[in-house]
Amino acid sequence: MTVIKAENVVKDYGLNGQTVHALRGINLEFRTGEFAAIAGPSGSGKSTFLHLAGCLDNLTKGTMLVGGEDTGKMNRRELAILRRQKIGFIFQAYNLIPVLSVEENISFPLTLLGMPPKEIKERTAGILQDVGLEGMAKRRPKEMSGGQQQRVAIARALVKKPALILADEPTANLDSAIGREILELMLALNKSAETTFIFSTHDEMVMDYARRLVRIRDGQVESDEVKT
Repeated sequence: MTVIKAENVVKDYGLNGQTVHALRGINLEFRTGEFAAIAGPSGSGKSTFLHLAGCLDNLTKGTMLVGGEDTGKMNRRELAILRRQKIGFIFQAYNLIPVLSVEENISFPLTLLGMPPKEIKERTAGILQDVGLEGMAKRRPKEMSGGQQQRVAIARALVKKPALILADEPTANLDSAIGREILELMLALNKSAETTFIFSTHDEMVMDYARRLVRIRDGQVESDEVKT
């Protein structure tokens, strides 16, 4: 099943009175269960593509289908609902809410979905076990290491069982050993849940783990390799 389909996607930005061509006619398709990385130098357009796929920004031209929905024809409310229901995000800065405990950070997306409290509790407990954070439910983010905080971010992204996880430079703030642990964890979750993972990265280790590697340069696809 196709999770993302980009057809001739163009994204332009206005910057200091000039037009920046971030994406110049991207054509990409990602299917259920992929573990893919989009790589490229700074300014290549990889994060821009993730923002469009995650309904965090509007494209300039072309078509972006997410879960079969044409995002270019949706209003802000419809895009918010699509994000909430089908997409999980993992960021390099973790983006945890500091005043909330680990379990409150993880369960927050389920609360937004209006899920019954009993199911929220069960799902949160289950995903805490999946990411190896049993016994840490009551801790605050500041009481945890960077690797532990990223595990919380992964759990928060996965707890609503989305079709798609978008990870923007998820290992950037981690040392190589912890980064490898996080990638192994995400790969295991990808295999067990068949959730599609798409990374934007310039980290060679992430590229090595990816089963598909798309390279972008100057807003265009330079290469697209499926590893065997």
